[in-house]
Amino acid sequence: MIYKEFQNLQLSSLGMGCMRLPLVSDSKEVDVTAVKQMVKYAMDHGVNYYDTAWGYHDGKSESIMGEVLSDYPRKSFYLASKFPGYDSSTLSRPREIFEEQLKKCKTDYFDFYMFHNVCESNIDGYLSAEYGIFDFLIEQKKKGKIRHLGFSTHGTLDTMKRFLDAYGSEMEFCQIQLNWIDWDFQDAKTKVAMLNALNIPIWVMEPLRGGSLCKIDQTYQAKLNQFRPQFNMQEWAFRFLQSIEGVGVTLSGMSNMEQLAENIKIFNQDIPLTEEEKATLLSLAKEMTQAKTLPCTSCRYCTTYCPLQLDIPWLIELYNEHVYSDGGFIAPFALRSLPAEKRPSACMGCKACEAVCPQNIKISQMMKDFVEKTKK
Repeated sequence: MIYKEFQNLQLSSLGMGCMRLPLVSDSKEVDVTAVKQMVKYAMDHGVNYYDTAWGYHDGKSESIMGEVLSDYPRKSFYLASKFPGYDSSTLSRPREIFEEQLKKCKTDYFDFYMFHNVCESNIDGYLSAEYGIFDFLIEQKKKGKIRHLGFSTHGTLDTMKRFLDAYGSEMEFCQIQLNWIDWDFQDAKTKVAMLNALNIPIWVMEPLRGGSLCKIDQTYQAKLNQFRPQFNMQEWAFRFLQSIEGVGVTLSGMSNMEQLAENIKIFNQDIPLTEEEKATLLSLAKEMTQAKTLPCTSCRYCTTYCPLQLDIPWLIELYNEHVYSDGGFIAPFALRSLPAEKRPSACMGCKACEAVCPQNIKISQMMKDFVEKTKK
């Protein structure tokens, strides 16, 4: 196992994400016996970082990991969890939730603890003096109940900057969605550059985009085989991350022993990609995303002519993410942060924007489709 130095710690480069634990056949119930077997294998092969959260597996992940990890000496692993501020009903209850998390995880402290998913819909709550979440977590850190404090985010670069402007001096690490598709598609490269400039270590989530990067079209994979035919797509994804400056722990939500064993085998070696290999992979990413998304270049001609001053380029960016990912929570969370008069449903269908769009995007049609896709 490759280890990454973090302050005075040696963290396994591969961390076990506990959002996609194995399930009992044809049910939503977690197979605790299988989890125990996987954790034993992970421990035996050098994985020492385990990442859970309040909401994972309908609130059961923390309890399950608390039970499973209690079989091991507390100092033999690093445990991470998060404050669930993505749910507005939790913002006024940091003490109650934190104490319950400690009980569920059967521990006296968290090695790593995060503001969970800092994004457009919760940034005001996280920064609010009324809720005092930051002050409470700093208090827990002083008491030793949190050893290292950070944040995870699916938010925009501007949201990240706003959070870091307020709390950056106390943030020891940041967990972002990072993979070879999102390097450009979600502009992860700019987030990486900003975090590196601030000397904030990067934790990776969604390295395989929920497994979708393991199942790309054979025509794309054939272009990569000319370089390293022995690599499957899982290995290409992880080797890409090994090529990115600042990356510490890469979290993978492994659902069975086969996935775990293969990932551990990959992380037994550090084999970064060459510049040519990275360029080819990113070129494929561009082809794949453009095939399903709208070609907005953010020229902003549209916003000049929109009578409602909708932020059309950003709405198209969210629409593209939603379409390419076949749904997900990122776009709905972001839309929730907007007042009703700035959402896609406010579009009048006047087509003033379409008249000046250099890419000839049918924006009014996109707005209607976006409303339908996010109704649930």
